[in-house]
Amino acid sequence: MEIKVTEKAQKWFESELGVSEGRGVRFLGKVYGKSQIHEGFSIALEVVEPKNPIAMTTLNGISYFVDAADDWFFNGYDLEVSFDEQNNEPEYIFHEIKA
Repeated sequence: MEIKVTEKAQKWFESELGVSEGRGVRFLGKVYGKSQIHEGFSIALEVVEPKNPIAMTTLNGISYFVDAADDWFFNGYDLEVSFDEQNNEPEYIFHEIKA
C-alpha cells in the first residue's frame, strides 16, 4: 500500500490540524458515512505519533500513515489524499492495487 498526499492537502493538515514536525496524521476507518470502497464506513484521522504503520509517507517532517489495526479498511488499495477546493477539505481517492 502506498499513500500519496498532494502539496495543497499537506498544507491544509498543517494549518487546520496544527500538525508539526515529529507528529503524524493517521488515516483510519470509522463507522458511519460512506467511502469510495466501503458503504457505511468513512475515513477518520487523528494526529498521533506512528506506532505500527503498514504504510507511511513523510512530507515536511510530518508522517502520513495507516496503522496495522486499520488494514481491514485499506487492504488492497493505495490512498491518494488531494484537496477539494470547492469544499475546502481533503479528498480521499482509493486506487485498487493490481496484482
